[in-house]
Amino acid sequence: MNLGTDIFLLIFIAPFLLLALAGYWKLFEKAGEKGWKALVPFYSSYIMLKICHRPGWWLIWLFLPLANWIVSFGILVDFIKCYGKFSIWDRAAAVLLPFVYLPKWGFEAKTAYLGPSASPAFRVQYHQSIKPNSAIQWGQALFFAVFTAVFIRALLFEDFTIPTPSMERTLLVGDNIFVSKLNYGARIPMTPFSFPFTSHTLPNTNFRSYWDGWELPYFRLPGFSSVKRGDVIVFNYPADTIDNRPVDKRENYIKRCQGIPGDTLSVVNAQVYVNSKAATNPPGEQMEYKYQLKDSLNESIHDELKITLYPEHQYPAMTAASAAIMKRYSAVKDFAPDIAPKGVSEDVFPRSSTTILDPNLDIRVPDYHWNADNFGPIIIPKKGWTVKLDSMTFPLYERAIEVYEHNKLEVKGTEIFINGKKANAYTFKMNYYWVLGDNRHDSEDSRYWGFVPEDHISGKALFIYMSWDSDAPLFKKIRWDRFLRGIN
Repeated sequence: MNLGTDIFLLIFIAPFLLLALAGYWKLFEKAGEKGWKALVPFYSSYIMLKICHRPGWWLIWLFLPLANWIVSFGILVDFIKCYGKFSIWDRAAAVLLPFVYLPKWGFEAKTAYLGPSASPAFRVQYHQSIKPNSAIQWGQALFFAVFTAVFIRALLFEDFTIPTPSMERTLLVGDNIFVSKLNYGARIPMTPFSFPFTSHTLPNTNFRSYWDGWELPYFRLPGFSSVKRGDVIVFNYPADTIDNRPVDKRENYIKRCQGIPGDTLSVVNAQVYVNSKAATNPPGEQMEYKYQLKDSLNESIHDELKITLYPEHQYPAMTAASAAIMKRYSAVKDFAPDIAPKGVSEDVFPRSSTTILDPNLDIRVPDYHWNADNFGPIIIPKKGWTVKLDSMTFPLYERAIEVYEHNKLEVKGTEIFINGKKANAYTFKMNYYWVLGDNRHDSEDSRYWGFVPEDHISGKALFIYMSWDSDAPLFKKIRWDRFLRGIN
């Protein structure tokens, strides 16, 4: 876990945040509101809407992914107009340098609250030189809101909604998290021509949201650290082969990094080992357990122990803490984790490409006798590391050599050719990582598709800013206990 870097990042950001909050505090007071209201998330946005005489229901937009970025900056632009800040430069200053200009305007005597930003008459009264044009004003506000949101999402932070239970119970379906681009350094967009706030297709369509006629090479700005074991990271799905999408337009996945470049990793009876040492298990890690019941257990017990029941699975998933309590019940017998035995083969990595499935070739995938609970050992490639290529190693590193590092790979008989030259070894150009889901029996991760190249990594998951339970009753859909929770 890279706790030191996270603390350093927090210390680095904290002064800027405090300056911006101080500015909001003073500007609230100038509008007749209590300054402390500026410190309360979401409620402060409601007060800003009130100051601007905008409908309070607009606050709903802040709970919607993607829309919340644009609306939040739109509210800010509307807010500063109440203090006579109408020019393009004022708006640029507010959205790009709030920690400088908000406290400046808040503490200086000449900046006063003039009234609702929606009042053109008020604007003309105090600024005779300004000829209001609502269309232009709204266009400028929208431009700066979109520009700022795109800038922040690309280089600083991005929001991400958890779509699957693969990280339970660390992360739940419906958790909305902030992903930091600063920790590892922001990856410069590889496809610069694309619609803002879209992934690979336009919403509710099958049309591409980008133009891949011009792609930039992989480049990452300096960051505070490299990826560490235990980090929860967001990355582009390496095995995404749909329409040959560019790297930064592939599906987003979130998993926990368990192995870094140069590590030798194995899984023995569901326990991860790195360089022959047992890895620290995530605090929210889930496993499936099998047991028999002498009598039926009440559903409330499952809820109390946070036991996840998947209809498609034979056994329930639970954390180690819940399992320890569960097996003490007198109604439970033969309680044990559902672990695939060592030596029993399952359809796990390396899943063969068509190159080595050809029956006419002499190099084929050997049976490693691996499964999801007993896997490896496998060496994770490191930049500059040279691997000897033979029938045992070639299937493990074939995709990295050919697809991720863009080499022409051919197999002729028992011989391997890289870019037309016979090769019995290969030196890697990039670093790679090994990732696993915390919900080990309900996660498609490196055990099934292999390594994550460094150019696929988007950022580090930092904290949950909101959580929405779509299966809960209407007034219980927001999981308030997960609000602003850090990700371990």
